[in-house]
Amino acid sequence: MRNRRLILSAVPLTLAAVVLAGCAVDSASTGSSSGSDSSTQTAAVVDSDLTAEAVLAANEDSSVVRDDEWSESDAQDITLSGSTATTSADGVSVDGSTVTITAAGVYRVTGTLAGQIVVDAPDDALVVLILDDAEVDNASGAAIEVVAADDVVISLAEGSTNSVSDAASYDDSADANAAIYSDADLTITGSGSLEVTGNGNDGITSTDDLAILSGTITVDAADDGLRGKDSLVIEGGTVSVTAAGDGLKSDQDEDTTRGYIVVEDGTVTIDAGDDGFAAATDVVITGGTIDVTAGSGADAEVGTDESPKGVSAGVVIVVEGGTLSVDAADDALHSDGSIGIGGSTITVAAGDDGIHAEQALEIRDGSVTVSQSEEGLEGVDIAISGGDISVTAADDGVNAAGNSESTDGGGGGGGMQDTGETLVISGGTLVVDAGGDGLDSNGSLTISGGDITVYGPTNDGNGALDSNGGITVTGGTLIAIGSSGMAESPGEDSTQGWVAATVSGSAGDEIQITDSSGTVLATITSPKQYGSVVFSSADVSDGAEYNVVVNGSTASTVTEGTAIAGGMGGGQGGGDQGGGPGGGQQP
Repeated sequence: MRNRRLILSAVPLTLAAVVLAGCAVDSASTGSSSGSDSSTQTAAVVDSDLTAEAVLAANEDSSVVRDDEWSESDAQDITLSGSTATTSADGVSVDGSTVTITAAGVYRVTGTLAGQIVVDAPDDALVVLILDDAEVDNASGAAIEVVAADDVVISLAEGSTNSVSDAASYDDSADANAAIYSDADLTITGSGSLEVTGNGNDGITSTDDLAILSGTITVDAADDGLRGKDSLVIEGGTVSVTAAGDGLKSDQDEDTTRGYIVVEDGTVTIDAGDDGFAAATDVVITGGTIDVTAGSGADAEVGTDESPKGVSAGVVIVVEGGTLSVDAADDALHSDGSIGIGGSTITVAAGDDGIHAEQALEIRDGSVTVSQSEEGLEGVDIAISGGDISVTAADDGVNAAGNSESTDGGGGGGGMQDTGETLVISGGTLVVDAGGDGLDSNGSLTISGGDITVYGPTNDGNGALDSNGGITVTGGTLIAIGSSGMAESPGEDSTQGWVAATVSGSAGDEIQITDSSGTVLATITSPKQYGSVVFSSADVSDGAEYNVVVNGSTASTVTEGTAIAGGMGGGQGGGDQGGGPGGGQQP
């Protein structure tokens, strides 16, 4: 009997109960929290932790055949020879250029065949194909087709070079439409190499589970590269995929515990015309070195109906280890549900959003760099508790939005309706360089920890800090520079001191915040022109005066807790409230 083990077995199963991953993200209706518009909002509700452990525990186990479940010494030989083959193995028949395996067993395949290998074995059979310098080219269909079996293993013999290719096109009614097509669970293992050319459609397809344990596998496909309908798991090896469609795909959308992609280790390189990863439910990455190009990259021009994303999931994306690089014409990481980042080194460039979640976005640890994007990080509820994060965005840097497409009130800053989104920063290091708003929430913005630097916009229609429901600062270190027209200061609920000043300058200016005795509390060098400065840290005292020094000269002297004149004051809606412990009023 084959082992059906929970993928990512290194993670202990300590959860007593976890809601199914496919049902992990729901919506709840809430009333409007402010403004005259009483329309219903949709708020994110996440039923399970955004961790690999929780997501994998909620999914159906993937079927994987381990190398110790069969023996190479049991192998029977099949020798391919041009348009036919020879074998003395029981349960194998040869009819012209078609080799059919009808019994469980281990078979060593060598030679060259202009034809097809078919596996049509009992439903409980384990069939192992050891490819040992085998080449199969089928001009009229799939090169290897699994019609029936329980599990099939393709093992790449040590030192061997193997290849398969299929027909140039398939009829729409064709059951098998990939160079390697399996109606059973398929595991690929071994230390040899396999080159797959999917001329007519996909490269490798399993209508059940597809697992890659090892080997060097190169796929060039007219549509999708690797497709495991129920699941696609990569535990190791070197996998290179060039696909006109999706690179890695799992599209079971009728079972919420299926339709997922997992990468635990290995080297994975994807160049896809559409999505790099495309999962109906979840994408979980816990290790490996992954490089994804989708739609020719962030600078590519794509059609109005095209949206090539780097990593796309219908429910949850979790990244907790390894190295992930994405260059995508649309979003680099996109989930129709939520995203949890708990580790890894992630570098993305995007033609649209860097990391986008339709509901919750959580960053707990790791290194995250968004080098190019329209909006850097976006979700309804964004929580940053750790990690080293750098965001470059043409528009908003970190944007908590999505509960409502319409707002009541005008302008930016705090003048629009609070629709309930949350942006919460409690730890980590965050640097944002934004052409639009730096930190932006259509609801509330709360900072209780972390080291935050914001290089905000140069235009007065946006601000370095922007909230509809107010900014509350209770800890951490914040320094934000940007334009002055819509500048917003922390609100009256802030318990940590802060200062704000209208100070204009140019790119290259060194800006310092000093106390009355000249002690420097913060230093920042602006990469662009600016018109305002906001600073908060534990070193700022209630009601004290501070200097904003530009290139060695005092440009402004301000009192703690006093909002910027003419900007959006602390508190919801802009008002003329002060902020901080000092409770100063807008002058």
